[in-house]
Amino acid sequence: MSPRRVVPLLVLLASLTAACAPSPAPPAPVATVRGPEFGDAFWRLWGDGRGELAGYELETPRYGAPRLGTAVTIFVTETFSNSRRVKADPGRHLKRDEFPVMKLNLVQDFQTGIYDYNLMTSAFTALAPVNARPAGAPTKVSFSAQEWCGNVYAQVLFDVRYARFTLHSYFDAEADSSASLDMPNDALSEDALLAWARGFTAPVLEPGDSASAPLLSSLRQARLLHQPLALTVGHFHRAAASESVVVPAGTFEADVYTAAVTAGRTWTFWVEHAEPHRVVMWSCSDGERARLLGSDRLAYWTLNAPGGEQYLARLGLFQRPPRTP
Repeated sequence: MSPRRVVPLLVLLASLTAACAPSPAPPAPVATVRGPEFGDAFWRLWGDGRGELAGYELETPRYGAPRLGTAVTIFVTETFSNSRRVKADPGRHLKRDEFPVMKLNLVQDFQTGIYDYNLMTSAFTALAPVNARPAGAPTKVSFSAQEWCGNVYAQVLFDVRYARFTLHSYFDAEADSSASLDMPNDALSEDALLAWARGFTAPVLEPGDSASAPLLSSLRQARLLHQPLALTVGHFHRAAASESVVVPAGTFEADVYTAAVTAGRTWTFWVEHAEPHRVVMWSCSDGERARLLGSDRLAYWTLNAPGGEQYLARLGLFQRPPRTP
């Protein structure tokens, strides 16, 4: 806003009343929206060829009641193909078509009466500028749900100035559709908030700082509640001080991050203050809560042979019981 000229009478009145007027409260700190940096320190940890797996006890609302289950997060870096927007097989693509991403898979399983829900949300964060979007911006988000009524799959691909949305759903009012959405290059994704809380996406906040940015609403929320996607403004905050948090995995000194999103929902994340800054607990104002059971760094894709089940214990999880006849 450009400076406005103030007439002398107003200046005089201000000087006469300043002594008896209470001092105004200082404004809440607002940070310049700053993106993450993916330098040598980042790649020493995340370029080691392993993924970070974490198990959580989960409570999430469904059909008007809290449901108990488990959640697993998988953070791992991959090389992505820009043309196909999937993991690039070695030697299959030109180098100019490839860029690095941080993949976040969030798997949630819980029971609803006689049948269970199996949800998976994948959020891919670009670790280098691509499609006129900065490093730390979402490049793809997908969501799938499997339950006894049917399947749902949806995805958003973030391109230059817009995003492509595709939906395939069992439900009649949704079925199959595709659309393009105007999408500013600084837009974020609600489905990537677990990555944001760890500093992998903008805005990166110092203690006590706040910031706002365009935010695409959650694919998971939209599909479970059969709502349209919406581009809104997210409000992000980091608490001024860390706090001690007790979860099944232990006691952690945690930094507290909040994100106020569309439809009045607010997410809160307690993030391990020490490296590697794992999310030890999260909650949402809609009633969802998760607490860390355990975690490890593993080349998990090599552990699919009989006997690999033993590694579940490192995540605080157990092998599924045998199926009944």
